[in-house]
Amino acid sequence: MASIGFIGMGNMGYAMLLGALKVFDRAEIVFSCATPEKKAAVYEKTGVRFVDSNAECANSAKYIVLAVKPQVYDTVIKNIRNIITPDNIIISLAPGVSIEHLRDALGVPARIVRAMPNTPAMLGAGMTGISYNRAEFSREEIEVLNKFFNSFGMVAEVPEKLMGAVTCASGSSPAYVYMFIEALADSVVKLGIPRDKAYVMVAKTVEGAAKMVLETREHPAVLKDKVCSPGGTTICGVEALEEYGFRNAIMKATEACNNKSENMK
Repeated sequence: MASIGFIGMGNMGYAMLLGALKVFDRAEIVFSCATPEKKAAVYEKTGVRFVDSNAECANSAKYIVLAVKPQVYDTVIKNIRNIITPDNIIISLAPGVSIEHLRDALGVPARIVRAMPNTPAMLGAGMTGISYNRAEFSREEIEVLNKFFNSFGMVAEVPEKLMGAVTCASGSSPAYVYMFIEALADSVVKLGIPRDKAYVMVAKTVEGAAKMVLETREHPAVLKDKVCSPGGTTICGVEALEEYGFRNAIMKATEACNNKSENMK
């Protein structure tokens, strides 16, 4: 039996698969997905075995990653509900789908891990929030879960009630960062910097600033103040950001993201 089965092979499922291949043997992994073309493409790139149905995938693995959109969760659950046993561990990536709801839908006392990864997992630089009841898992199973989630980035364990907030903090927010990079690059292109150089300069600055937060452990406000010389250029830019609602816009985006996460259709 394979150790890990992926149901769904979109961007996130594929990113997690690539991470898993760094720490698990190829023979321990199996996947299923909707189209023959995608199965063939993933197999050609990774050598990971695929199966013809979600049911067969669930029957072939202990750890089952539901890497599909919330809109098709009901269909996938119907595919696998007669196969899942208490020995299986379900890893659910869907925002707004609670452990209790998923367990009820499966019709068995399944052991479930809710997870919210993000797209930088494709480069091994992901940030994943997870929630599960440790009392339901053996020490060996917890070690396997940690090994899996750390294979494509960092992982943080949180109470399930905060999983919506995790979606806001790291699941959806890469899109906001890309928007910031695009906007700042556009603004300096206007000043004459070639576009290819602008994207590199801005993206590298974002990377470096994030690394400063992670490695120095200083408060972001302290790091910001260190850039803002009295009467200098940076504080004038910060003033303009405050005037035009930069901070409030981020908070409103978080509020909208969280509301949608709690009311997924």
